[in-house]
Amino acid sequence: MRIKGGLQTKKRHNKYLSMAKGYRGGRRNLYRSVREGVEKGLCYAYRDRRARKREMRSLWIIRISAAAKQMGLSYSRLIDTLNKAKFAVDRKMLAEMAATDPTNFVKLVQAAQAAVSAA
Repeated sequence: MRIKGGLQTKKRHNKYLSMAKGYRGGRRNLYRSVREGVEKGLCYAYRDRRARKREMRSLWIIRISAAAKQMGLSYSRLIDTLNKAKFAVDRKMLAEMAATDPTNFVKLVQAAQAAVSAA
């Protein structure tokens, strides 16, 4: 008598089928299509977790650059000034400050410029 392993197969199929919730057509119902769709989706998810980090950094730089331009500075000059003044503020926080609290952003930049010119 041969052993078919039906229970394990059913479990494996159900794992993929549950991950394919929200898919349309055969990609939700037909096991082979489901497996292909889910595996492709997982590849995209892995890739895009890394891509999101690049995109967010780019967005932060654009926001900081726009705020710096209003003060008559370029982005690179602003970052250089902050580094020379030894102000450890990352781009995420600078962008958040520039967007939501521009008065304190201006104060931070002026403090950095004063520290650099005094040194």
